[in-house]
Amino acid sequence: MSRLAGALLTIVGLLIAPLVTVLLWSPAPAAAAEVLQVRSATVLQVGDGNRNYTVELACIRVDQAQEQASIDWLRHELPRRSRVNLRPMGQDNGVLVAKVQKLGEPTDLASGLVAAGLAESSCPQALQVPAGLGAKLT
Repeated sequence: MSRLAGALLTIVGLLIAPLVTVLLWSPAPAAAAEVLQVRSATVLQVGDGNRNYTVELACIRVDQAQEQASIDWLRHELPRRSRVNLRPMGQDNGVLVAKVQKLGEPTDLASGLVAAGLAESSCPQALQVPAGLGAKLT
């Protein structure tokens, strides 16, 4: 059983690695994604018209006591079909980790959760991108 699980994880890794590489290094801008669901305080389900992705908000940590308030805040800020820009930071167990910014908003959602007192920043200072700076996928 463990050999099969290891083989499956290897296959999944091989399938996801090119996606992350394209998202990180693609010179051409991609279309904005749409939020399909807020799954937790740090995880969104987004779609780009062809595929659905699970996206974890980068650089934040939500205390369990703030979990429901954070979910409510995200659902208020991101009604279904809200369009967002994704700035990939990497992947974790097949889940895209990205800075997520609602189109037309100056800051990313993780920064909004931190500003609302619902989360703590967990990125090393070198990885934090000031509001309004950085590449956008639109």
